[in-house]
Amino acid sequence: MPVSTLKEVVDRAFAERYGVPAINIVNDLTMEAVLAGAVEARSPVIVQTSVKTVKSLGSNVLASMWASMTAGIEVPVVLHLDHCPDRAVITECLDRGWNSVLFDASVLPVEENQRQTIEVVREARAHGAHVEGEIEAITGVEDGIGSDTASARQDLEVALRFIEETGVDVFAPAIGNAHGVYTHEPVLDFQRVSDIVGEHPIPIALHGGSGMTQAQFSDLIRRGCAKVNISTALKITFMKSSLSFLTEAQARDKWDPPALFAHVHHDVAALTRDLAVQFGSAGKA
Repeated sequence: MPVSTLKEVVDRAFAERYGVPAINIVNDLTMEAVLAGAVEARSPVIVQTSVKTVKSLGSNVLASMWASMTAGIEVPVVLHLDHCPDRAVITECLDRGWNSVLFDASVLPVEENQRQTIEVVREARAHGAHVEGEIEAITGVEDGIGSDTASARQDLEVALRFIEETGVDVFAPAIGNAHGVYTHEPVLDFQRVSDIVGEHPIPIALHGGSGMTQAQFSDLIRRGCAKVNISTALKITFMKSSLSFLTEAQARDKWDPPALFAHVHHDVAALTRDLAVQFGSAGKA
């Protein structure tokens, strides 16, 4: 099966009301493990890279990893650039083969955000790629992008005008969600998703998914959240899995890097499988 497009993956999820895991990877091991977990679950998956990861590993390296790991893959997969305010990085990634980008101009006035998003959509279309847009910053700092200060929410009319004028394929509204670790169960504005979808049927991206309850996921997916972002949960799984293995290795004074990699791979793949089941995408490939 060839690499899919964002629109193909999320449009079906939106129509059938399930969520597709959109998971931020941090290196080759996590990319391979996320893809393996999706294959085991027979689930579509959106592999996401932050700007920090792109700059750390290099777009050429990431693109080569992606091409190698997805050759002949049996489930729909998408490579997405997450929360990118830098137009040059968007161009670089589109040129290297990313087929989906989130242009994050949420710190700009809505009018300027809209103007530039129209340009990004035009650029992406020339590459056969798709675009996620947002007009409000999601609370929390993720890989150096964002703010811990909640941004003001725009009126429904402003959101609808942005969606219609820009032609974005996915929209990410602020609904009380946040990046990072929740200190308590988040209070979410479920109705805002319904209001947007009711006026303009468009797949919604749910950011800050790590730490939400199953009831919250299920409710939001039923309302139209077709893309469910997971970043913090992968980082925690990656670090804790590594820590537990290394703690045991130290106690036994036995040092086996390939075994460490296999241990972490297993846990990250299991996380991906569990998310696919949780969001209803398992078996949809």
